[in-house]
Amino acid sequence: MSKITVQDFQQLASERLPFAELMGLQLQSIDADGLWMRACYNDSFLRPGGTIAGPVMMGLADAAIYALILSRIGPVELAVTTSLNINFLRKPAPGDIVARATPLKFGKRLVIGEVAMYSASQHTDIENFTDREIVAHATATYSIPPI
Repeated sequence: MSKITVQDFQQLASERLPFAELMGLQLQSIDADGLWMRACYNDSFLRPGGTIAGPVMMGLADAAIYALILSRIGPVELAVTTSLNINFLRKPAPGDIVARATPLKFGKRLVIGEVAMYSASQHTDIENFTDREIVAHATATYSIPPI
């Protein structure tokens, strides 16, 4: 059972994470295995060549892991990224990017998670993506403060 709701995270993001609004970040759903988050497209996401800029996908990955952690431990705002590694696999078309964040390890002080990102222009149903459609893959480690 999640320790925060989608609405709880969206409220926290609107009040405490100003970049979330700039990136159009929306937590879509939380389930037992992870969560889905979306970066709602705007023209400022594009880089030369007509593709989504890497920093947009990096920010989405980081925010998705943060939301994943809060969904497991509750609203511990001082959980911080200690590392983030991303591989850009395919050129995403202009449009929303959706991310599936899942945990790899939940320790007392460190959390390691992974994020698969997809171009939403390929599907409207987020649960129909396949591994062949991943546009970027990230892993991140977060440090959790003593609770």
